[in-house]
This record gives sequence, C-alpha cells and structure tokens, in this order.
Amino acid sequence: MVCSRNRVSRLMHQEGLCGLRRRSFKATTNSHHSFPTAPNLLARNFTATAVDQVWVSDITYLACEEGWEYLAIVMDLYSRRIVGWAMQSTLERSLTLNALKMAIAQRRPGPGLTHHSDRGGQYACGDYQSALNEQGMVPSMSRKGDCWDNAPKESFFGTLKGELVQHWGRPPRDQARREVFEYIEVFYNRQRLHSSLGYLPPVAFEAQSDTKPA
Repeated sequence: MVCSRNRVSRLMHQEGLCGLRRRSFKATTNSHHSFPTAPNLLARNFTATAVDQVWVSDITYLACEEGWEYLAIVMDLYSRRIVGWAMQSTLERSLTLNALKMAIAQRRPGPGLTHHSDRGGQYACGDYQSALNEQGMVPSMSRKGDCWDNAPKESFFGTLKGELVQHWGRPPRDQARREVFEYIEVFYNRQRLHSSLGYLPPVAFEAQSDTKPA
C-alpha cells in the first residue's frame, strides 16, 4: 500500500497512537569463559531449504516488577518458527537447556542439524554441548561481539519488544510469562504474517511446504 508519511502521521494522531523508542541495551552474553567455542558455520547465510536444518538460539531480557526476566529461544531458520523457548529470573545454564529440550521434544530432529548461537557460557558450557552432541547436532557460533552473525533472532527479539514488551510496563513475572506464551505460541507462530515467508505465519508456511516437520 502506497501511503505518504504525513497521512500516516495524521491517522495515527486521530487514533491517539504514537511511536515508541526502544529501551536501552542490556548485555546477556558473557564470552569471558574457558569453554571451547565452535566455528561460525553459517557465515551470515541465513537461508535453509528444509525445516530442522538450521536452528538459531539466543537470550534476551525483559523488565518485570520483581527485576529482570530472561527469555531464551530456539528458532527454525527455514520457517522462522520459535520451536523452543524458556523463561527464568537468572542467566543460569538451565535457561538455555530448557529451551533446547522443548525444541527437541517438539520437533525430534534427525542428526546433522546445525545449531547456531553466540559464544556465551550458557551455550559453550559442557552441559549444553553434550545435549547437542547427543542429538547429533553440529554447533556453530557467532564471532565475538558480532550480533549480525545471528541476525534472524535479533529480528525476532526486536519484533517481540516492539509489539509486546514496549506496551506492558513492568508486569509481575507470572503475567510476563503468560503474555510471552500468548505472543509466541498463539500470535507469532500461528497468526503473524512474515514478508519473507510469502506473507504466511510460520506454522502455515511449514504446512504448505514439501519439507514438513515429523
């Protein structure tokens, strides 16, 4: 739809709408550790030809009434579907492990899947790498301090915060978890249209694909 900026401004003013600025950045990646790191196998090639071929993972933070709440996600790069996620009030490795366990339980991928993340201790630690190895997954990690090496998950977090988090202030933890569940499982995966998917939501895109998940 072709529309001038002034018209958009006028319509927003009539409806009492205004833009929101993104909040200040808070680092969740601690790469100062002694764990070994994996090479960057993706090399910013964010395309996949089938489901459960490449997963990307990361952590973000949400401001709640009681303090920070952390969200870890696992995204299927082919459909942009969030296949696993977890929330907790600390950055302990159980956060990322729980998100990975959910993804594995839901998708049951075969061996050879590439799992991409940053170099944070939650992903480089022995427990997480052992979980990947047990499933036959191939680890891949971004270069140090380079968020563009995992751009699809950055896009998702920007969308989540722009469409949900910016509007909720500082809710209690329980409410935040309920709303994130509703956003991911009800809206984002099943209703939100993606231009990169031919304006289909991830679940519908997978359903019409020849490479459906098992």
